[in-house]
Amino acid sequence: MTDEVLKAADALVSAFGEGRLDDYFDAFTPDATFVFHTTSERVASTADYRALWNRWVAEDGFRIVRCTSADQLVQPFGDTAVFSHRVETTVATTAGEETLRERETIVFTRQDSGRWLAVHEHLSPAPEA
Repeated sequence: MTDEVLKAADALVSAFGEGRLDDYFDAFTPDATFVFHTTSERVASTADYRALWNRWVAEDGFRIVRCTSADQLVQPFGDTAVFSHRVETTVATTAGEETLRERETIVFTRQDSGRWLAVHEHLSPAPEA
């Protein structure tokens, strides 16, 4: 089970880092929720997150340049698993490039098909080392 969750997490992070947005958003259930330190409100669904992403692109030319994951941990709980890691993401906007160092928790659940999909993501800034 841990290997399956790691594989799902790696696919999600890779799709994000490579800008494969259809694959990235398909890694979440439609009713997934998102808590980002960069937004004031919880994002209530994957469709809402995709709309927010599209707004970032339209307003700021937002795109992901690269993303790396480290210090991965999977905690299995039956058909649910909590994945946490440190993530370093370089983003580009009309203002230039910026590298963000964050911690992220993603909650996965096993679907009837056997596929692991994310149902919640929480992103916070990583404390300085």
